[in-house]
Amino acid sequence: TTFYALWKVPYLLPAFTLKGGEVSHFILGGADLMFPGISVPPEGLPSFQAGQPWSVKVPGNPAPIAVGTTTMSNTEALKAGLRGKALRIAHYYKDLLWASADGRYVPNEGFYDDMVIEDPNFASASQHIDSSEDPSEGKQDKAAVDVSECLTEDHAINSETIENVTAGVSELNLPQEKTTEEQTEEKEHQHLSTEEIDSLLDICLLQALHTNVKDKDLPMPGSILWSNHILPCRPPGVTLDIKKSSHKKLSKWLQSKSSSGLISVKEDKHKKEVMLIGISRKHPDYTAFKHHKRVQEPVEQHDNIVADGSSAKQLEVDEIYKPSSHVNPIFLAVDADTGKYYSASEAFDVVFRYVEKENLVKQTDKAKVILDATLCDALYKGAVKKGSAYPSEIHKKDLGSTFVNRMQIHHRVARGNEVVIRKGAIRTVQIMTERRQGNKKMTRVSGLECFLLDADSLASELQKKFACSTTTAELPGKKGQHEVLIQGGVIENLAKHLVDHHGVPKRYIEVYDKTKK
Repeated sequence: TTFYALWKVPYLLPAFTLKGGEVSHFILGGADLMFPGISVPPEGLPSFQAGQPWSVKVPGNPAPIAVGTTTMSNTEALKAGLRGKALRIAHYYKDLLWASADGRYVPNEGFYDDMVIEDPNFASASQHIDSSEDPSEGKQDKAAVDVSECLTEDHAINSETIENVTAGVSELNLPQEKTTEEQTEEKEHQHLSTEEIDSLLDICLLQALHTNVKDKDLPMPGSILWSNHILPCRPPGVTLDIKKSSHKKLSKWLQSKSSSGLISVKEDKHKKEVMLIGISRKHPDYTAFKHHKRVQEPVEQHDNIVADGSSAKQLEVDEIYKPSSHVNPIFLAVDADTGKYYSASEAFDVVFRYVEKENLVKQTDKAKVILDATLCDALYKGAVKKGSAYPSEIHKKDLGSTFVNRMQIHHRVARGNEVVIRKGAIRTVQIMTERRQGNKKMTRVSGLECFLLDADSLASELQKKFACSTTTAELPGKKGQHEVLIQGGVIENLAKHLVDHHGVPKRYIEVYDKTKK
């Protein structure tokens, strides 16, 4: 199928929608479609299999810009973290096949030579095309149109192209119409009251605690609990928005659950977010809940890579840990490599494997672990004041964090193919606005090297974005570290730009406005 046919019958194939029109530049340059370049709706990706034909669209434009075949199923995509190649592009706007048509044309005003943007004449600005459009809902009659009729005399193409258009159309399996019951159910999901959302939040939390969240995974950041465990437990077709609940914020909701005794949370001042540190599995709400097994739904994930050949490369930031002399005996006891780096959860797994191997769980209180000599030394040797007695047991919820704190903290930063591992916790990007001579504002940003950002390149980029003068300077006493100086008070816009376009996590950005008293 070519997009000439799809311009006449847009719903002939299901479509992935790009995150923005700027992504189309890479597709038109011959790149395949990558999962991070796809706009994923809150309810997640639909079901698809590898090798199926799909089209590609731009938000706000009904005309597809490319067609291709999926490289994997939606299940495989989730296991891959929605990364990698989604669609192997076979035909795209401006390629040789398009150019070979005698009557080539563009379907609307959103099509330019090097990019496709929203069609200014398409419906209204509020009409948004989902990232995976449903080709049903009365569109099957259109799909049944003879494709040859789509190729009018005004826009005729050669016979070879017609064969490409018609080949395989009869093999397409178009989704069936939604039943009245399904439509009613979907409609009801879209109009949940605040009370219903609160109730649904509690159900999803309990489901997650029963099926996904293990004690060895604790402590766990609230954001990870939400995205990786709670959202996948929501019912099909439901958009779960914490802002529409009575709590408004994730932290307040988790704190309310902590007040009820179901869970224990604390605020991590370094990461500036609420951490889940304990679960009361004897709580009445927990014991009374009847969990069920279900296929997890995909969860929206945001990356900052759009397609092969993109200059906006994905940024990954991870805290990792290396075994120290304190904990090496634990790693060796379970045949774990002492020379590699571990995530916090991987380190937790090591110490709990040791506990299981040595049968150290206290029989009279399963929530506690008895400390043998090796584990006690790993956790406390050199950390207990002279004259003080060493602990003989530890609560399971404290074991993982205590163990990790005895390891050497590092951080790993990756952008595209560039990967750097440095000692210590990752530093923040600091943005500061101050007044200079003549009461003029100047914004300074430093700490860019921590996130593999080049100061000179960023200065040039910001000069164009904010239409102002920029310069760079080496930080005094810090060889190889630079700051960018921007004319004007662009502190908020700059922070947003670093998050949206360079993938710097918000928690690693600190802003200071010295112009305010």
